[in-house]
Amino acid sequence: MRVLRGLSQSVCFVLLLFTCAVLSAQNKENRVKNIVLVHGAWADGSGWKGVYDILVKDGYNVSIVQEPETSFQDDVAATKRTLALQDGPCILVAHSYGGAVITEAGTEPSVVGLVYIAAHMPDAREDESDDGKRFPSDLSKSGAIKSTPDGFTYIDPTQFHEYFAADLPAEQAAFMARSQVLNKGVNFKAVITAAAWRSKPSWMAVATKDRTINPDLERWYASRAKSHTIEVSGASHCLYISHPKEVAALIEEAATHAR
Repeated sequence: MRVLRGLSQSVCFVLLLFTCAVLSAQNKENRVKNIVLVHGAWADGSGWKGVYDILVKDGYNVSIVQEPETSFQDDVAATKRTLALQDGPCILVAHSYGGAVITEAGTEPSVVGLVYIAAHMPDAREDESDDGKRFPSDLSKSGAIKSTPDGFTYIDPTQFHEYFAADLPAEQAAFMARSQVLNKGVNFKAVITAAAWRSKPSWMAVATKDRTINPDLERWYASRAKSHTIEVSGASHCLYISHPKEVAALIEEAATHAR
């Protein structure tokens, strides 16, 4: 009897392992495979390299939008252009100002989930500039945001590391400061016409040491949208560069659960 009981327990354990393996395979097969990444202001798509490498290794089809930052409409159009190239449903991901862009562009039918990485998340008839006044950031109070005569904004290179990328090496932050993409100032005041997160599931990564967007604003956005939320302790605004594993894991969670 003891032998039979032992065999029975062994068979149950093997069956359990087999069931788990089948479910895992099914989840992997049913996941959304197309990921579209959108950068924020004063940056470009190259910052997604660490996240991109992880997602590609895990079998995802990853595309990166290069917004011109010449107008909000141009940035939304660039995002929709990349979405149109995808074959099947997509997870749309954004950092910072890009959050406003995907909130507008994410109404496209192919988008089944939205992931916000230390990003703005305005509602319809809102703009990120006004939303930022709810919880002002250190950057907004610093005077480090400069403007060109024709209305394009940038962060003072001598203050870029401090306010935008404090958890990156100084040399890397210095290069980013000197290669930053200038963003048209009126883009921050672009009013959202329809908020995609109102009808689609969303995820948010809060950077707890963010000085560009107040972490409390990120939390407020996520709470309002009922987003699945993680907090990355000690992360600066550039957590998508400094913490690619955590960011990629959140995107993969969205790809597994969004339908």
